[in-house]
Amino acid sequence: MKTICPIDSQFADVISALLKPPSPLEVQEYFDQLKSTRQCRGLKVQQNGEYGKGVYADLDFEEGDLVLKDQMLVGAQHSLNKIDCLVCSFCFRFIGSIELQIGRKFYLQDLGVSTNNDWDKQTFQHIPEDCCQIDSSDSEDNSMAEDGGNMGECASSSSKDKIPLPKEAVESLMNGALVLPNSKQFPLPAVTSCLGGCREAYYCSKLCAEADWDLFHSLLCTGERSKSLCKEALSKFTQHANETNDIFLLAAKAISFTILKYRKLKAIHLEEQGKYAIANVLDNCDLSLLLEAWKPVSMGYKRRWWDCIALPDDVDCHDEAAFRMQIKELAFTSLQLLKAAIFDKECESLFSLEIYGHIIGMFELNNLDLVVASPVEDYFLYIDDLPYSEKKEAEEVTRPVLDALGDDYSVCCQGTAFFPLQSCMNHSCHPNAKAFKREEDRDGQATIIALRPICKGEEVTISYIDEDLPFEERQALLADYGFRCRCPKCLEEGP
Repeated sequence: MKTICPIDSQFADVISALLKPPSPLEVQEYFDQLKSTRQCRGLKVQQNGEYGKGVYADLDFEEGDLVLKDQMLVGAQHSLNKIDCLVCSFCFRFIGSIELQIGRKFYLQDLGVSTNNDWDKQTFQHIPEDCCQIDSSDSEDNSMAEDGGNMGECASSSSKDKIPLPKEAVESLMNGALVLPNSKQFPLPAVTSCLGGCREAYYCSKLCAEADWDLFHSLLCTGERSKSLCKEALSKFTQHANETNDIFLLAAKAISFTILKYRKLKAIHLEEQGKYAIANVLDNCDLSLLLEAWKPVSMGYKRRWWDCIALPDDVDCHDEAAFRMQIKELAFTSLQLLKAAIFDKECESLFSLEIYGHIIGMFELNNLDLVVASPVEDYFLYIDDLPYSEKKEAEEVTRPVLDALGDDYSVCCQGTAFFPLQSCMNHSCHPNAKAFKREEDRDGQATIIALRPICKGEEVTISYIDEDLPFEERQALLADYGFRCRCPKCLEEGP
């Protein structure tokens, strides 16, 4: 397969401008503005001569203090995980009800659906209309964690000892006819439908549905009101991503975000200039507006995906060149599918392989695992902790459900996301902070906690790897990020 992308040469100047690292002043201005929308009192982002950007403490932090809560730029739930967890497609909180979460899981597992987003098209045919409608009310947060923390244990059958739940019971859980004891102690937001009418994206509120539609989903929706160029091509792109690497879904969101932002900026610009009557203006790309729309993506550290992806253990070093070419070809195939689905003539440069490779490489190097604690696990732990008489009565209903779930009762939502401020944090094998969700952190943001006291002026660092590994293993892993660690721990342990 040839991996020559004509757009790379046709728009070389525009691509160079898009990939040009922002100046220190631009970085400072962008993150100063961004901090005003985040919970990050006492932090500043500034240039670090050796490692680019860095995050520094602007006041003293004690061990266990909240250092940062950062809202994601883009995020995605892993495709296979969608069978186990029904979450908001924007903020990733669990939605529906405890009964719906459990019943839907049984239904889809029994159905044996593939990972091409067919699950909810079929699932919601069995759910009453009043359980799946636009609901603008905000409910208690129910979800996100990068680190599971102390989740506790609950006695359940192992996976191999699962006892199937009768079909009638599964349907009753899904349609609300069966209400589990004490499940109302764990209320979840009502399921809100996609504004475009697709049966693949669902939300916790009208606010999240509107935000996702405006930022990303209007171009990536397969519903009747989708703004995509070709919904069939979009389905093929999504299926390819689900079958190969769902990092492509994040890249699609980044490109969609930029296109939609560009269109808004262009519309405002034309209105201000009074140029609606000039037809050819609508067909010309305004580079300054494209750069402005691209700015949130421009701030992330980037390398081409096929250059920075770690060499798998089962690939011999002599085969590295062939492996990296295969990765490049895989990205090119994905890009062609995406181009057929959402191509925008004015933003044509965004569909270059060079841009696509750098976007994916940015995610490869900077993403944080997205883990949303399951309210279903919390529910069964609650039942297990009830006084004996209440527990015995409740378990007459819940025990068959728990036995059918086996170890799957505690499956959490899993995915990946890019967080603008968190991604600026540099690595240390002896970090002073880490991504960790406390009990009260039940939202869709990255949460960074101080591991030990951090003094004003000190750089806030996290570990990109398992810092307990031996020195040589750590250095080998960090080489994939493009640097050799010289933190105090490595200087002490190194040769």
